[in-house]
Amino acid sequence: MKSLFNTEVHTEILARTNQLTESSQGLWGKMTVGQMLCHCQFPLKIALGDHGNFKKVNPLMKLLMKSFKKSMYDDKPWRQNLPTAKDLKVTDDKDFSSEKKKLIKLIDDFHLQKDKKVWDPHPVFGSFTYDQWGQMQYKHLDHHLRQFGV
Repeated sequence: MKSLFNTEVHTEILARTNQLTESSQGLWGKMTVGQMLCHCQFPLKIALGDHGNFKKVNPLMKLLMKSFKKSMYDDKPWRQNLPTAKDLKVTDDKDFSSEKKKLIKLIDDFHLQKDKKVWDPHPVFGSFTYDQWGQMQYKHLDHHLRQFGV
C-alpha cells in the first residue's frame, strides 16, 4: 500500500496535483477542481493537528465511519461518489491557484512528518498507526486526483 510518507509517492502526488488546471473537470461528483483542492486539505490539516471547524460527529455516524476505516488500508481504490462528511464538504466557489498552493504546502508539510512516530488520534476514526496515517492520506488524495483525471 502506498504511503504519503514515501518520497517517491510524495513526488508522484505532487506531479499529479501539478497536472490539474483551472479547467480540469471531474469525472464524477459535484465538486469543481477548486472545491476539490480545498476539500483535500482537510484530512491533511487534521493529521497535522488543525481540526478547524471539524465538529464532533454523532455516535451513529461515527460508528458508520469507523466501519469505513478498514477500506483505507488496502490497495483497492475507493469507489466513485462516496458520501462526504458534512463538515468536509466544500460548496462555495474556491480560487484554483490559491487552493492548489495551499494543498501542495500541506502535502509537503505532512511528508516532512515522515519521521514522527507518535500521532494524535483522529477526531472520528480514533487512533491510527504511523503506516495508517501515511496510507490514508495517499488514498484520499489518489481518490480525488483520479476523480479529476490525473
